[in-house]
Amino acid sequence: MIAYKSLHHVSLTVTDLEKAKQFYGKTLCLTEIQRPDFDFPGAWYEIGGQQLHLIVDPSSQTIRQDKSLSSREGHFALRVEDYYDTLKWLKENEVEILDKPYSKSGFAQIFCADPDGNLIELNVDQGDL
Repeated sequence: MIAYKSLHHVSLTVTDLEKAKQFYGKTLCLTEIQRPDFDFPGAWYEIGGQQLHLIVDPSSQTIRQDKSLSSREGHFALRVEDYYDTLKWLKENEVEILDKPYSKSGFAQIFCADPDGNLIELNVDQGDL
């Protein structure tokens, strides 16, 4: 048996670090944190005690070729404070979204993608709408 404490981090590959940092730092408003001096470029972000690690790897085989939004593709989810404020912010920043406020999951969901097509879900409990 494995006893877990928490999810520590999610790592995603990106091809253009500056575009990725613009998206995660400016558009998604995540806080960048210190990263070890690896021999490859990337960036780390802190999210409520967990981390998101971006790794630059142009040869990655995990970057989606079809950039269309789908809630069934692999993604990670971030819980947000306010669904409608988040929706408004993303629209103001011209981010393509897939809006699912009444998903069968019980979460009000907003899906978007970073410049490389990595999918992100932003959600709240439907009772918080």
